[in-house]
Amino acid sequence: MSPESTSEDPARDARLRRSGIGAFLAGAAATLAFFAFFPGLPHVIDWGAIIAALAIGGLARWALQYRLRKRRTHPG
Repeated sequence: MSPESTSEDPARDARLRRSGIGAFLAGAAATLAFFAFFPGLPHVIDWGAIIAALAIGGLARWALQYRLRKRRTHPG
């Protein structure tokens, strides 16, 4: 058994999943764009930039899903 409880609304779960994917991609793309185009940086995408982009993308996904779930439990 998984520790996650099952939701009663599969459509809401699908929207939450899609929005999480979008947030991850937006965060990762913004981080890579920062490392690629910010003046003064070496304009090289290396492993450090890729790992940072994945971390920022994961953080953006977590933050969005936390906010959406919190809004669901505490309306208003």
